[in-house]
This record gives sequence, structure tokens and C-alpha cells, in this order.
Amino acid sequence: MTTELTALALAGLLQGLQFVAYSVAANRQVGPHVAMGPRDRTPALTGIPGRLQRALNNHFEGLILFIIAVVVVTLGDAASGMTALCAWIYLAARVLYVPAYVFGWVPWRSIIWAIGFAATMTMILAALI
Repeated sequence: MTTELTALALAGLLQGLQFVAYSVAANRQVGPHVAMGPRDRTPALTGIPGRLQRALNNHFEGLILFIIAVVVVTLGDAASGMTALCAWIYLAARVLYVPAYVFGWVPWRSIIWAIGFAATMTMILAALI
């Protein structure tokens, strides 16, 4: 397996861990009756559960672009030291992004996000060149 695919697999595991953390925190805040109900009137999550939810949603958005980058690099046979480094940078940024969001690290959360985004875009550009 390529480095880029390994980073993608680990990013998928991170997404799963984020989902579990969010689900546990949300259930503690609103109770299982909301989670098991039809969610017609879901209360807004606040505090850490709300931040975990937003961090999870943000990772879904970033993961889509990262998947595109890995697919383009892998199927385009464009893997290189640069794309491997970018894949690890993306993964590290996503790992750091969770506590940065949860604990409100300003401006670090935005900087960490930008680093991961730049790494993803660099992978795509490297595959095109």
C-alpha cells in the first residue's frame, strides 16, 4: 500500500474516532431519547459536544478533498516523496485540528486547518504536473 493510501486509511479511522467522541458527548448532553428518536426537533448542541460535532463535519469536508487527492495521485501513478509528505501533513493537521477546535485554540485552529488544506491542494497539483 502506498503512503498516501495508508494516510487515507488512518484518516478514515480518525473520522470514526471523532464520530464516537461526538456521539458519546452529544448523548450525554441531550440524552439517548433524542438520539433514538426521529430527530424532528433536535436541540442544538452546545459546548464541547457542539464543537465535536462541528469538528466532525469539518473533517467530512476536508476528507472529501483528501480522498480526491489520494485517488488522483494513486491512479495517476504520481506518488512521490512530496505527495507522501503532504499526506502525512494532512493527517497530522487533522489530528491536531480536533483538540484545537474542542478547546478553542485561536488562531491555531484556523492555521492548522489551512496547513491541512494546503497539503491536500499540493498533492492534487503535484499529480497534475
